[in-house]
Amino acid sequence: MNPDGPLIVQSDKTVLLEVAHPDAEQARHALAVFAELERAPEHIHTYRITRLGLWNARAAGHTADEIAGTLETFSKFALPPTIVDDIRETIRRYGLIEITREGEDLFLSCADATIEAEITRSAKIAELLGARDDTGRYPLAPWSRGVIKQELLKKGWPAADHAGFAEGTPHTIDIDPAGWSLRDYQKEAIAKFVERGSGVVVLPCGAGKTLVGAGVMAELDTTTLILVTNTVSARQWRAELLARTSLTEDEIGEYSGSIKEIKPVTIASYSIMAAKRKGEFAHLGVIDALNWGLVVYDEVHLLPAPVFQLTAQLQARRRLGLTATLVREDGREGDVFSLIGPKRFDVPWKQLEAQGYIAPASCVEIRLDLPPTERLDYAASTDQERFRLASTTPAKARLVRELLALHPDDPTLIIGTYVDQIESLSDSLGIPMITGQTSIPERERLYDQFRTGALMRLVVSKVANFSIDLPEASVAIQVSGSFGSRQEEAQRLGRILRPKADGRPAVFYTLVARDTVDQDFAMNRQRFLAEQGYGYTIMDAAEVTQKTPAMLSENIQHSPR
Repeated sequence: MNPDGPLIVQSDKTVLLEVAHPDAEQARHALAVFAELERAPEHIHTYRITRLGLWNARAAGHTADEIAGTLETFSKFALPPTIVDDIRETIRRYGLIEITREGEDLFLSCADATIEAEITRSAKIAELLGARDDTGRYPLAPWSRGVIKQELLKKGWPAADHAGFAEGTPHTIDIDPAGWSLRDYQKEAIAKFVERGSGVVVLPCGAGKTLVGAGVMAELDTTTLILVTNTVSARQWRAELLARTSLTEDEIGEYSGSIKEIKPVTIASYSIMAAKRKGEFAHLGVIDALNWGLVVYDEVHLLPAPVFQLTAQLQARRRLGLTATLVREDGREGDVFSLIGPKRFDVPWKQLEAQGYIAPASCVEIRLDLPPTERLDYAASTDQERFRLASTTPAKARLVRELLALHPDDPTLIIGTYVDQIESLSDSLGIPMITGQTSIPERERLYDQFRTGALMRLVVSKVANFSIDLPEASVAIQVSGSFGSRQEEAQRLGRILRPKADGRPAVFYTLVARDTVDQDFAMNRQRFLAEQGYGYTIMDAAEVTQKTPAMLSENIQHSPR
């Protein structure tokens, strides 16, 4: 207990953090190891200690004593006894069931007879188990290794998978450090993954997740299947691997809608892997085309459900998930844990900002009023119609124009969700746009122009949320989002976090219609910003028109968090 600490730990497993406390930042980083942020208003943030958070912490090497010690160090009151007991009990559950290998055979074993009785009474688990042998082990079919881990997690018994991995076909891959080198945190992420063989690395956008993937590939020297969000991402991965490793054009294949190549390193899109024909996966052959030693999942938080099904069959392969956030809006974080693996490494965004590895950023919510006629339409609409009306109000277009005038020389992304809104902004502002309908060559052309400075502004849809490398983007104006998606907020902020050549900071604006569901959902999205230690300024639209760029910057930098 620390009477001057920033935390209040409660018996319902919530933890209250006093935001203004001088030790708040340190406590926030320690909490992020095992607790999830639930609410983040101005002064008190609420975290919840969850089972999955504790199991992720345990898989990363943290003990119950360490976790309880963190709470003791920062809590201003004595910890409720039930909290410490629950942490110890939850941590204890991890690994009481083990999956092991003997030759070519897999076995499941339980450390406790009561656990064994519980799981064997579950019909879904029992049908995956063979007959119990004389040593108390249950044979497992190789295909069931992923499925049974999913089912055991649902029962509250996360299995420790010690069955190991197929080595895959050897293929020499070397890092080519001409003029650059891996950063210390990237080296640590690579080492922790290789030590355990499967799991997730969490790093901010712009912090070099692709280089972590390349580093793992170089450590393992094996054939690799890389799964990415889209064709543009595939080609960016290809370019990075050609620039940063010994791999040549002949060694890297693309497996997409337009190209079907299988090479020692093959990059495929999630959409092509999820495609079905007559109820069957149409491209399942790519999984068995080579003896892959590693499967990399880029932006693993976006993994579609069908690829989870495929991943359940890939448990003999090493699996590396890369992401900026483990938040999934569909609640399937447990499946990432079971099928890809636990979180092996992460680092606070603000820590990398302090070290100069990602750009400092100010986050600003600008609230505007719906005009009277739109307010009447809003009041008479259904809930779904209300969100669209509030998100796409023409008043936002006028505000975008004013913000662009305040940032005439800053590379700027205008980001939205609704195509008609994006088209309208593109037409009225005379700025090129990229949507899902934009051809791949045209997307690449526009992105290249933006990178070189030939184009200073782009209007983009959610296709630009992820895996797009635009290093000089320093301003983002979010006009509409996918309801309350924290995941999307992370990706959009990430578009402007790559360090700038001149060291300038980034600004992330979100335009919100006041007293509407647009404002309600914006509050949920901001939970991600708070979780990473970002403050945000709330301004009225009238303040933007009344200030010079210097005054606006001063307001953002000194406004309370």
